[in-house]
Amino acid sequence: MAYNPIKIDPLDLQPRKAIGVNIPFTGKAVFNSTYTSKEAVKANLLNFFLTGIGERYLNPGFGSSLRNLLFENIDQTRLQAIRANIENQLELYFPRIIPTEIDLIGNPDENLVSFVLKYQVRDTNIDDDILINIEQ
Repeated sequence: MAYNPIKIDPLDLQPRKAIGVNIPFTGKAVFNSTYTSKEAVKANLLNFFLTGIGERYLNPGFGSSLRNLLFENIDQTRLQAIRANIENQLELYFPRIIPTEIDLIGNPDENLVSFVLKYQVRDTNIDDDILINIEQ
């Protein structure tokens, strides 16, 4: 008989203890906290992809260069470059994240790229997706 145990992060066993900071920063005391690993991972991914390289004080290498890729016309070649960039940055900065699907939707008239990232977290039962719109 097969047995498939559910892996729970020890931080999730303490429901009243905050793990991270949620996005957007619109809470009563500026920050809204995240209380589960799933929420924290999603907030960290959003923060990473919405932060440009050089924007983070004392950590100028943090962030994605997705906005820089929008300076040229959006075509299939550009979308493939954006997909490769997302995969490389996930592998470098988030080694526990396993992307299961990356859907890119380009709108060249508005110089806008939307992408949906579906992912799983290695060695956990966390799977989720995020939608990010990047525009020039």
